[in-house]
Amino acid sequence: MTTKRALITGITGQDGSYLAEFLLEQGYEVIGMIRRSSTVNFERIEHIQERLILVSGDLMDQVSLINLIDEYRPGEVYNLAAQSFVPASWGQPVFTGEVTALGVTRLLDAVRLVDPDIRFYQASSSEMFGKVREVPQNELTPFYPRSPYGVAKVYGHWITVNYRESYNLYACSGICFNHESPRRGLEFSTRKIARAAAQIKHGRAQELRLGTLDSQRDWGYAPDYVRGMWLMLQQDSPDDYVLATGRTHTVQRFVELAFEAVGLNWQDYVVQDPRLIRPADVDLLVGDSSKARTRLGWEATTSFETLVGIMVAAELATA
Repeated sequence: MTTKRALITGITGQDGSYLAEFLLEQGYEVIGMIRRSSTVNFERIEHIQERLILVSGDLMDQVSLINLIDEYRPGEVYNLAAQSFVPASWGQPVFTGEVTALGVTRLLDAVRLVDPDIRFYQASSSEMFGKVREVPQNELTPFYPRSPYGVAKVYGHWITVNYRESYNLYACSGICFNHESPRRGLEFSTRKIARAAAQIKHGRAQELRLGTLDSQRDWGYAPDYVRGMWLMLQQDSPDDYVLATGRTHTVQRFVELAFEAVGLNWQDYVVQDPRLIRPADVDLLVGDSSKARTRLGWEATTSFETLVGIMVAAELATA
């Protein structure tokens, strides 16, 4: 029996590390693309690093992508690499476009040129909906991005659709709503909140500064979502799917639960800082994943309350 082989870009990130674990459990040979840098962080994949094939490549350099795919010939490619921090996209809009938008084109074209039978997954984002046109959002909801990151993701999404329809590639986009875990980057609000609650509990911090508390998000648990990504590439034909819990919560509710988990009153420690408010924010995101549930048999299995508890417990153990 031939071993399945998958290439993951962004393997050192939250989703990349969980997807690598999942694929290894399914018996895959996993190739992880990493950008050559003196600051590459292998922390999230350290426990499985010996089971991975890590190779250099860059979404800014199409030749490296062509060479990588030609050498390793993966059957599946998961494009999870991006400049993925929304606030940073305001400070680095051109770089965000080069990686998060044009990088998708470079990788798709490498697949097309080397082996058009490869199955391709693009990590789309609920940030594409931005100033939402309808509630909840599904695969047919019009996009209205509210950040350079969201705009770049819209490009990546539509170029994936375009290559699927123009070149008959098996190319899917997963429109993933917010999904978190203890492996979330420290700059993200959910990890920032969980970490601050633990540090304040241990007496190592005195306050938590946040921007808008009223924004509402559809938050799920990252390991649930990588399973959905894999399921998309196991179908008879390619399509795009929303992955979401269908439930929405405010940032304030996340804060309340995190501080409750450590026995503290959040109002004693949280300070709203106008400097942390984005130039244009997204107020309400909540996804309709009925298509994924019906066609893929996928649904989020971890509740919001459990997710917050998992993240705070992880921070308490290391704070």
